[in-house]
Amino acid sequence: MLYQMDLVGVAPRVALGEFATHRVGQDLDGDLYVEPDMALLNGIVEGVAERQGDIDAMVSASLQGHALERLEMLLRAILRAGTYEILAHADVHPRIAINDYMNVAHGFFGGREPAMVNGVLDRIARNLRPEEMARGEGGRDPGDDGDG
Repeated sequence: MLYQMDLVGVAPRVALGEFATHRVGQDLDGDLYVEPDMALLNGIVEGVAERQGDIDAMVSASLQGHALERLEMLLRAILRAGTYEILAHADVHPRIAINDYMNVAHGFFGGREPAMVNGVLDRIARNLRPEEMARGEGGRDPGDDGDG
């Protein structure tokens, strides 16, 4: 939906409505589109739209030699969504969000794009949530064996 919004300039509500009508529960080219967590999906799409200026500034600052506007639109959408989740979803460890968006990138790209997603989102997470990034997944310190 973020890709569609960027490509044709539709509003978040329009993109979400079209997705719900034409994708959810539909069989398209042999792929059955299962029903997503619509509250989460709505939150991400609307959140990215509302905070796009801030999100784009964070992504641009983390691209290291690449220009945001020159990235492929789908890659831009993935980076925006991942940045929003790191920014707005404190209940999810940033490493989990990074991994999720790397998996999304792997679903669409076969080159270096997933590595770029990893690097950019890692830099953003280290800036926004440094304490969590210093700890391992699940909030434990890397040297903590869990025995207290």
